[in-house]
Amino acid sequence: MWFSGFLSSRKARCRFAAGLAAFGAAQGAFAANYEFLACPAVDLNRVYRLDRATGEVGACQYGLGREGSVGVTLCYPPGEGAGPQASSEYSLIASRHTGESGVFRVDLRTGTMAICYVLNDSVVCTAPAR
Repeated sequence: MWFSGFLSSRKARCRFAAGLAAFGAAQGAFAANYEFLACPAVDLNRVYRLDRATGEVGACQYGLGREGSVGVTLCYPPGEGAGPQASSEYSLIASRHTGESGVFRVDLRTGTMAICYVLNDSVVCTAPAR
């Protein structure tokens, strides 16, 4: 192998393995930047998107297009309270209420929660509380 001389010592092999592990961990961190969750309403095709590090929430849903077209993706940008929050570790949780069109944004470090939902043309969230 072309790098067999490079990996001839135990110390070099350990450094190489550590580098591969760090690279893999970094790749995993980038792969999990967003979380997606469908709202619990059984008659609504809306999916919420969460930036896990900043807590920013947006949403998209299917919209009918002109007759004979495939339709459109309607997306709602972050509005009041749904923009970036303090840097932390966020997640989305849906209630089990089948008529609910919003989701809970939870801060896994502080335990605070906010309710996020689409209002007019954007996603809004209530003030975080415990």
